Amino acid sequence: MYDILAGKENMESSYLMSKGKALEAFPILKADGLVGALVYYDGQHNDSRMNIALIMTAVQQGAVVANHVEVTELHKSLLSDPHPGKLYGARVKDNLTGEQFDIRAKGIINATGPFADALLTMDNPSHTPIVQPSSGIHITLPNYYSPRTMGLLDPATSDGRVIFFLPWQGNTIAGTTDTPAFVEKDPKAPEEEIRWVLEEVRRYLSPDIKVRRGDVLSAWSGLRPLVRNPNAASTEGLVRNHMIHVSDSGLLTIAGGKWTTYRAMAEETVDKAVQVFGLEPKSGCVTQSLRLVGSHGWSRNMFIGLIQRFGLETEVAKHLSDNYGDRAWTVCGSAQPTGKSWPLYGVRLSPGYPFIEAEVRYAIHHEYAQTPVDVIARRCRLSFLNAQAALDALPRVVDIMAEELHWSKSRKAQEISRATEFLGSMGLPPGATPRETMSPSEPRSFIDCVEGFFGLHGHAERRRRKASEMIYSRAMFEAGEVEMLRDAFNGKAKPIQLANSVEGGESDGQKVVERNELFELVKGLPGYSRLKRKDFDYVLEEMGYYNTPAVDSDAFVEICAELREVIFAAVTPKKTKSERLRIPVEKSGGGV
Repeated sequence: MYDILAGKENMESSYLMSKGKALEAFPILKADGLVGALVYYDGQHNDSRMNIALIMTAVQQGAVVANHVEVTELHKSLLSDPHPGKLYGARVKDNLTGEQFDIRAKGIINATGPFADALLTMDNPSHTPIVQPSSGIHITLPNYYSPRTMGLLDPATSDGRVIFFLPWQGNTIAGTTDTPAFVEKDPKAPEEEIRWVLEEVRRYLSPDIKVRRGDVLSAWSGLRPLVRNPNAASTEGLVRNHMIHVSDSGLLTIAGGKWTTYRAMAEETVDKAVQVFGLEPKSGCVTQSLRLVGSHGWSRNMFIGLIQRFGLETEVAKHLSDNYGDRAWTVCGSAQPTGKSWPLYGVRLSPGYPFIEAEVRYAIHHEYAQTPVDVIARRCRLSFLNAQAALDALPRVVDIMAEELHWSKSRKAQEISRATEFLGSMGLPPGATPRETMSPSEPRSFIDCVEGFFGLHGHAERRRRKASEMIYSRAMFEAGEVEMLRDAFNGKAKPIQLANSVEGGESDGQKVVERNELFELVKGLPGYSRLKRKDFDYVLEEMGYYNTPAVDSDAFVEICAELREVIFAAVTPKKTKSERLRIPVEKSGGGV
């Protein structure tokens, strides 16, 4: 049915896969209970780049665009006018400068997504809402959580919602579909929702893979503008298609819809605007043949030319080619030399991701970027892929923007503060600070090297994370912390006695700590002081050490690792899961 509905747009035919083939294609799947798999093909895109490509194509076609501007008042004709109560313009505010000014127009189109009702209420205070915002919770995990070309979707989770688990932009994205929500500018993913997604993910993966809270690189909540049928009594009235509405004042509203139908939505809306506003277009709709900016000179092999001309890393060249199209040549034109034998150009903003500094300059001069958030969230997807990496890159992004836009020191500090606050809605833990990065060519003292290696003294010790932050850490232990645990163990351990040893103390050299001394030893360690006896006993029982008379050094480290999960999970108190208004699967959609 999926293939039939796709028609000529179908990418590849769907097919069934046996259990063995499913495990071969998706090795981390849980084999227990697995019967097989159904494979189907779906599309995927980088929505931030798509959005910018649409804006720049509009500019190319003659549009005038304004960034960071909001409508504060709609202007209507007076009752004494020939057409009383009709819209003729609006009062708008530049949110960067605070300046306000008036705009006159033949017609106004309200295409503001989940904020559509705010404009409709501004036009008519007695307006009945037609949009029900719906939130989708997403988390980003490292790329080893999914194969590079295959994801997983389940339309029937424990509470009826759809969950997807897909490779995306070099990472793995997991999340849910629609849950009723309130409109807010920067919605945050609730911690209980993040934990729910992690619990669902664990149900599909092999038992030997431990899905941890610290593996979450970013977490966010987005708002979908589901159209509410005013005549429906429940959420059954919510649909994901669009509707066009014309108010008595002439305000034309397009609400609902999704990325896959945006051109059809635009065509219908503009055709309606021509009719309602009495416009005289020079031609009919051209959307069927209009190509977006960046697509004209692009080919699948364009990245090879970028590598050959500029000496870029393959990953960077592919990223620029896929996300900027033929505009990648312009991006590379402002790329700075790396000072290395290879790559020659393309200084990265973050070591683990292909975004380069030249993209910041390009965004400023060619894509209307005005703030650091514009760059790290709305021109590239770094903040959505890894909130901490975005924070680490933030000082350099601000430095480049300050250089290009001539910002003062106080403006730079202000922009860093605002961007850091924004990253809180991307899953950045409270109190997080940029991690110090050091260029491979930057000289390091012998003391720095020794301290960095052992992690027990000096700077390395002072930079140790607080215990409450460890829940967000991908690595269970800090540098040098395992050595600290072994030192503590050795200070308490006794040599194990051989079974045939004579009185006098022969041993095989191995040391152990007796079971009845273990709790006090662990509780006395830095960061473990909040450990409770019942949690300690629970972990030992789960690991099979509860009835063991003594443990060795390796077992001690394993126990401490498991105890960390219990201790730091308790740092963030669990909230009572509120009752959700269930949206039927057929109304919630699936995939991205």
